[in-house]
Parts: sequence; C-alpha cells; structure tokens
Amino acid sequence: MNNFGKLIMYPILISELATCVAEPSDTRTIVDGTVCLEPRPQICTLDYRPVCGIIADGSRQEFSNGCGACSVPEVVSFVENTCETAN
Repeated sequence: MNNFGKLIMYPILISELATCVAEPSDTRTIVDGTVCLEPRPQICTLDYRPVCGIIADGSRQEFSNGCGACSVPEVVSFVENTCETAN
C-alpha cells in the first residue's frame, strides 16, 4: 500500500476501532455497584483499577477494571476494589 493509501486507511481503521470501546454510558450505577449493560465492550484498556465482578450465579471474580469485567457475558455487575476489600 502506498503512503497515500495509508493516510486514508489508518484514520478509518482508528475510527472503527473507537466505536468498539466501551463508553462510560455502557454501565449504570446502582446501590451495590455498577450494572453491565448491552452491548458488552469488545476492547478494553489495560489500566489497573481493580473491581470485583458479580457473576450471574452470585459468585465473585476479580478483574483489572470495570470494562474487563463487563466484557465477560456472565458478569452482571461490579463493585470497585478487589473482591477481598469489596465484601
């Protein structure tokens, strides 16, 4: 691909990828944490802001951030902090 083609294709690719990233509006805050809404995020940042994800069966699992938790279909909500400190 020539340089002109790269100049045209890269902005299009970046804008398409940006639409897959979860926005803050993809979650809804509740008393016990944040509910994961559809559509689920497909791409998440790798920042470490630990959350405790609540699985549909009531179990808990730790995730590096809320986006990572909500990207798992079985997770219904999450609370901030590790599962140990969130209890």
